[in-house]
Amino acid sequence: MKAAWVEDLLSLLPPFAFLVANRIRRRPPSDHFPWGYHRAVSLAYLAASLALLVMGTYLLIDSFMKLVTVEHPPIGTVEFFGEPIWLGWLMLAALVWSAVPAVILGRMKLKLAAELHDKVLYADAEMNRADWMTAAAAMVGVLGIGIGLWWADAAAAIVISVDIIRDGSGNVRLAAGDLMDRRPRTYDGSKPLPLMKEIEDELRTLQWVRQVRVRLREEGHVFAGEAFVEPADGNVRVADLEDLQHRIHDLDWRLHDVQVIPVESLD
Repeated sequence: MKAAWVEDLLSLLPPFAFLVANRIRRRPPSDHFPWGYHRAVSLAYLAASLALLVMGTYLLIDSFMKLVTVEHPPIGTVEFFGEPIWLGWLMLAALVWSAVPAVILGRMKLKLAAELHDKVLYADAEMNRADWMTAAAAMVGVLGIGIGLWWADAAAAIVISVDIIRDGSGNVRLAAGDLMDRRPRTYDGSKPLPLMKEIEDELRTLQWVRQVRVRLREEGHVFAGEAFVEPADGNVRVADLEDLQHRIHDLDWRLHDVQVIPVESLD
């Protein structure tokens, strides 16, 4: 129950980071930030991922120490209308009450995270998953204590904490990669996005384009980068370059700032 309470406090960080980042990223560019504030989303993703990792680590250490010290957690009774009631039943009711919304909200956020390409929202959904898994571990522990298995609480928490640490560390790596301008990946980090190839295939259909190479980086939930174009006859008009830029931005709403750069040769 103590670990579940700490986890509930930490679970406030991802939605808080999401709301703050979405407010900051809408600010227009300024003299100090000429490229805008889109990377606030990447910083929020890192904060949310660290919260997930810290929560899993705390749960693992706390549960492991209980096993090492052979701690027998007591669960007493409480008077309710003159009748003694085992506190475990009240704990189970509270844990179910907290777990059900986490399951529903987590599934809803995962769907939106995919549509918006919002990794902060994805990390928040992962935290909701950690919420109900922690609640499930606590319920197993309470029932185990009730039937005399003092170690059930810590054992269940250790199993779940390992899974939470795995998710947290994976998200931290993804967030760090985004900040280091790694090639864009899907919202869950499972695979690279094929956007660069799609842009190159689109531009190669133009007669005046001999060859093209594209590089992209993530800036929050949008992409920026460059398209290096080699003209077929060595000449290019400004109007053609502007047409290319419009074509690129029309391919995907996430393509926010892609510059078209003519080069003599891509070799």
